[in-house]
Amino acid sequence: MHDVVSLGSVNVDHVGYLDDDAVAALEAQYDWLPEPGETVAVSSVPEALRDRLSELSLGGKGANQAVAAARAGADTAFLGAVGEDDERYRVSAGVGAHGVDVTEVAHVDGPTGSAYIVVDEAAENRIAILAGANAAVDRDYVQSRYDTVRDASCLLLQNEIPLDGVTWLLDRLLDEPDPPTVVVNPAPVAGSEPLVSHAAVDVVVPNEHEYARLNGALSTFEGTLVVTRGPRPVRVAGPESFEVAPPAVDAVDTTGAGDVFTGYLAASLSTGNDYWSAVERAVTAAALSTEEHGVQPSVPDAETVDARR
Repeated sequence: MHDVVSLGSVNVDHVGYLDDDAVAALEAQYDWLPEPGETVAVSSVPEALRDRLSELSLGGKGANQAVAAARAGADTAFLGAVGEDDERYRVSAGVGAHGVDVTEVAHVDGPTGSAYIVVDEAAENRIAILAGANAAVDRDYVQSRYDTVRDASCLLLQNEIPLDGVTWLLDRLLDEPDPPTVVVNPAPVAGSEPLVSHAAVDVVVPNEHEYARLNGALSTFEGTLVVTRGPRPVRVAGPESFEVAPPAVDAVDTTGAGDVFTGYLAASLSTGNDYWSAVERAVTAAALSTEEHGVQPSVPDAETVDARR
């Protein structure tokens, strides 16, 4: 039995740190380019843009949140799929090196999922994702790993894998006498309405842009809503309502800060922390992660986070 199970995506990230003029030129050239802080799913990325994003690292919201939960001290498993390039990019090994159990990750034909990330001078990121092997995390895969999910204390979900398997899972969990606490990060926001409105979901963690898009779907949500707002205080609404401000940091890259927040939040909730303590710990971890480049390498450990609270 794991404290946290993250069911979701893993990607090879292609990152470019660009000045504001270069970003403005890309915005003029590509009308589909995400807004700052936004993640969008795309069917292809032009070669000219790929060439601008030359730094490689591991990412994917499911894997990032699993790494964050493990770094927070939780016994964590990641459920997802990698492609034929797993050994080339050390995808499974890289996630597992952070203490995450990757024994139930599937290996499928084709490439691992990928993300193309533009980081501007203000450290804001724009992310376009290609599904790759993440498309294989379907209903059959989810059904075959059901026991692992059911026995967890906390389940982390995002919106970078096929929706059919996730909604089947949530429907099934409604019949369990003691289901895991279900935490949903609705990103990419497009098509995430069935997740945030599902009765099996306990916690929804959108950023402020996602919250604005999902306001209608969230109107009937009866759980705990945790809205992250970059350097501004996190807003919590539900049975308890409060705000928690992040510590002041010198941010150089905000990519994955929301994943760090969500992973730390799940880890704390899985071990019985109250919401105030869990959010305070999560917002501290997320803020500290922005002081380094990349996502998984920048996740602070529990000792570092707890020393800053």
